[in-house]
Amino acid sequence: FSFGSASADAGVNIGISGNGAIFGATATDTNVSTSEKDTESEIMGAGYASVFVEKELGPIFVGIDYVVNALETEETQSLRNDCTGSQSCEGSGGGFTQQTQKVKVEFDDLTTIYAGVTLFDNFYAKAGAVSVDIITKESLGTGSSYDNTSMDGVMVGVGGQAELPNGMFIRGEANYMEFDAVEVVSSTSEHKVRVDGIDGVAAKISVGANF
Repeated sequence: FSFGSASADAGVNIGISGNGAIFGATATDTNVSTSEKDTESEIMGAGYASVFVEKELGPIFVGIDYVVNALETEETQSLRNDCTGSQSCEGSGGGFTQQTQKVKVEFDDLTTIYAGVTLFDNFYAKAGAVSVDIITKESLGTGSSYDNTSMDGVMVGVGGQAELPNGMFIRGEANYMEFDAVEVVSSTSEHKVRVDGIDGVAAKISVGANF
């Protein structure tokens, strides 16, 4: 009977959020032929907007959050020495040529499907699954390229909500996201890049309405 009463009062929440986040990642570039590895770690800050739709089932709610704009990294540029010639670069017949490498990555369609529960009054906790498409935008002097890919992960968060007039509400929320590792291979099969340890924390302010 309690569940039936809660279901009868269930509503739908629709809103928009402003997010500020910091993400960290470690990437390893491996030369397939020589097994030589180059590992770098980076931290990226991002601000972005998202929209969400939720269904309330008493104290429990389920929803989906979608980031409306793509997140882009800064373009990095480096020089790579490539070995050329018929012999080893350490011999008389070979040599090095410098290749300019420009790399930029775009994170698109960041989507979170989640479920949560109201714990006390207007305080809540939630957890869910995250997915994002990775669009590679590289200009490599070696002539190779990398295919686009995607990553999946998990998120947990806590927040509080204050009611406003006319069915409106405002929320403050903190989230932690962690993504699975992903690996891509260059079109020439000479290099492979593995990205590990992608995680981030985000603060979110949301305004919405209950229907």
